[in-house]
Amino acid sequence: MIKRMVASAARAFLVAMVISMPAIMLPGVSSDTIQIVALLSLVAATLTFVEYVSEYPSLIEFRAAPPYNRMRFIALFITVLTLTLISRGETQPSALSSTLTGMGMTIGNAMDFPFSPVRLMVLVAPAESTLSDLEALRTHAGIAYLISLVTLLAFVALIRLLTWPIRNGAFNFWVNLPLFDPTAGGDVLSRLKRDSHINVALGFLLPFLIPAVLKLVSQLASPLSFDEPQTVIWVISAWAFLPASLIMRGVALMRIADLIEEKRRRAYAQAELQFAT
Repeated sequence: MIKRMVASAARAFLVAMVISMPAIMLPGVSSDTIQIVALLSLVAATLTFVEYVSEYPSLIEFRAAPPYNRMRFIALFITVLTLTLISRGETQPSALSSTLTGMGMTIGNAMDFPFSPVRLMVLVAPAESTLSDLEALRTHAGIAYLISLVTLLAFVALIRLLTWPIRNGAFNFWVNLPLFDPTAGGDVLSRLKRDSHINVALGFLLPFLIPAVLKLVSQLASPLSFDEPQTVIWVISAWAFLPASLIMRGVALMRIADLIEEKRRRAYAQAELQFAT
């Protein structure tokens, strides 16, 4: 129990740190913004602690199937930290921020081709944006999108090479998929595959849909301002992280469906063998 509480507290602290990182590291943040960020960090940390300290699951999926959630958290942490350092380097340059900015510019320019997600995100910027604003947005989008792609490739490699999630023991369906109701109707296997396909399809479409939605909202309401560094950091982080997270969930659900299908096949083969003898 004590070990679980300590681990839950550590996770809660890390979640709060990610949320508060831009407000702490960026210069010139107002006190009101810091108070709002502190409140959000406290709420997120409390929810994380309650979820992980509880013996029974409620919201977080694949809680007992590491390193699924760890990879997602690391990807978000690296994305927010990298974008924060790049934004901080605009006013307080350092060797690290200059290196990250150079890498981001190279990656952003390479990914900025017609109809690419990076090009669509750059087009979200208001018409009055300066060339430096567009370049900064392209830099943020390019490096964030690369981090999401690397995370996806690493997760797929983990499944293929390390036989996730059964490498360290049996997979507990109820603990790891608390929001999936196996008694809702229909075959569990077909429902898992359907949800997997939906998640993967949404993951591929979201990098294109999110800029379109942002552009539409900017035209119908007030334009989205990219003058505030925190706005750029969180918009770009969400744009890169959410699609990657959905694709990872789709791949994970397909992996679980494959395990169930293989177990059924073995059970049917064993039953046929027993019937034949």
